Amino acid sequence: MKKVLILSDTHMPKKGSALPDPVLSILKDGVDYIIHAGDWTERAVYDELVRWAPVHGVKGNIETDNWAIELPEKKIVEIEKIKVAIVHGHLGKGKSTPDRAFRACCEDEVDLIVFGHSHMPYKEKRNGVLLFNPGSPTDKRREKQFSYGILTIDSSGFEINHSYFS
Repeated sequence: MKKVLILSDTHMPKKGSALPDPVLSILKDGVDYIIHAGDWTERAVYDELVRWAPVHGVKGNIETDNWAIELPEKKIVEIEKIKVAIVHGHLGKGKSTPDRAFRACCEDEVDLIVFGHSHMPYKEKRNGVLLFNPGSPTDKRREKQFSYGILTIDSSGFEINHSYFS
């Protein structure tokens, strides 16, 4: 079984100087991979996360440091035969962030699309593909709680859920 921490919109250090305790707790328990769907703000977030597990991530709409040049707008990874597309969700056509994320990846043969941008937790299946926005662990905006996602993959498939905290 593989366990993947899914983050987006950390906006650090503006929205916090360190990862929140619930996220650190998950990291201490151990994860096999980390996915970040953009708006890290600074490379320091990547540097912190990569200490815990391999990180797959994309550029958001606020990265300005030179390191962001290295980040792709879209990335597709395969973890235990599950194909995951990662986008931030701010580019392309569509009335909503989920629409833009779906359109950005609809021609890629993937099982899961992870996106961010709206800071709103989201989970919906569309045309056989699961769309998932973990929300934000540091900038909940209009949401009641902060959030992140946990993806578990085993021989029978995958399950993905939000984890919420105050």
